[in-house]
Amino acid sequence: MTPEQKLKIEEKIVTMLKTVYDPEIPVDIYNLGLIYAIDLDDDGNLHIDMTLTAPNCPAADFLVEDARIKLESIEGIKNVDIRIVFEPEWTKEMMTEEAKLDLGFL
Repeated sequence: MTPEQKLKIEEKIVTMLKTVYDPEIPVDIYNLGLIYAIDLDDDGNLHIDMTLTAPNCPAADFLVEDARIKLESIEGIKNVDIRIVFEPEWTKEMMTEEAKLDLGFL
């Protein structure tokens, strides 16, 4: 995979993550700051580290599966591995300005 191809796929990854919404919060997981790492290797294997707004989030399975299904649909991605991590702990400061505005934090 060329660097240009990789960059285009990474842009599609971010776009796709912005379509995954927590059912309890009207903001996507990317703008919420739940995505900690996106790593796409040259073979098309995608590894994502993400967190949850709370360790006991009832929507955890839904969020991971929704993200996995959507990411697997991107041409050039062969395998998707999403790992839930809790370090560092998520805080409201990790949200984008757009998300803060949508939720009334600004």
